[in-house]
Amino acid sequence: MASGIFATNIGAPEGPVALPDGSLFVTEMSDSTLNVTHLSPKGERKVVRHTKGRPNGLAIDGNGMLWVAEAGLRALICIDPAGNEVKRLEGDERYGQFLFPNDLAFGPDGNLYMTDSGMAMTDFLDGQDFAKGFMDFDWDGRVYEIDPKLMRIVRLIDSKIRFTNGIAFGPDRALYANASFTGDVYRYDLSKSATRERFGNVIQHDEQPGFKGPDGMKFGTDGRLYCAVYGQKNVTVLDRSGNVAERLPLDGPCPTNLCFARSGKKIFVTEVSKGQVEWLDVPCEGAPLFYPKV
Repeated sequence: MASGIFATNIGAPEGPVALPDGSLFVTEMSDSTLNVTHLSPKGERKVVRHTKGRPNGLAIDGNGMLWVAEAGLRALICIDPAGNEVKRLEGDERYGQFLFPNDLAFGPDGNLYMTDSGMAMTDFLDGQDFAKGFMDFDWDGRVYEIDPKLMRIVRLIDSKIRFTNGIAFGPDRALYANASFTGDVYRYDLSKSATRERFGNVIQHDEQPGFKGPDGMKFGTDGRLYCAVYGQKNVTVLDRSGNVAERLPLDGPCPTNLCFARSGKKIFVTEVSKGQVEWLDVPCEGAPLFYPKV
């Protein structure tokens, strides 16, 4: 399997979004950056907006607007291609303020679905590191459905998840989200009650030290789920039944997210420990994403 490095010297990248011309948008989460950034087809870096918070997940709509899960600002923000903020949602009276907006996916209904990891950054970080005993804190990870036109929460799909993270729609049009602390991937049938169903688990039980957990994920046209597993140095692939089909090795140990190229059989993976974006050839193209006119 061919692989390589697409871009380097990126400040803790996350949220890759592929564009038709071969370029990418990413977020940069390091304290020295905190940007939404454009990477040219050659990997050249250009800052679109300095958010001053901690931008995490990204999604793009049919008008070319960028939607940012801003963990530091505890908000969902929308910016235009020039980097100007045009909309912001911080929560509502019923559910309170967002805690840690993490990742985003537009659904087939045109609504935006967002994971909230369940605790404000200041409550679980000690500087740049997790606070002692962080996995045992009272996490209230959530999955929200949001109307991007009216900028309001439609419903709270799930809660009390231990660090909700990656989110994606499957070929069955169900919603999938994962929990970083358990390694589980959950499935939600939105046409019914949207009850949490355990779909699979991506953790590799070996002697590799340190924290490991699922992060961003996308589906391929082969019906399989490709998940970046932080601390595990791979993209773990689950088959249609939720079983581990293969693990695609990476150069860096801490991948945060991935996206499929808009043409061709390739994925781009953001990796924070080396501050780079990697690419890997894969056996399929990405499943179609949704780009509603908002």
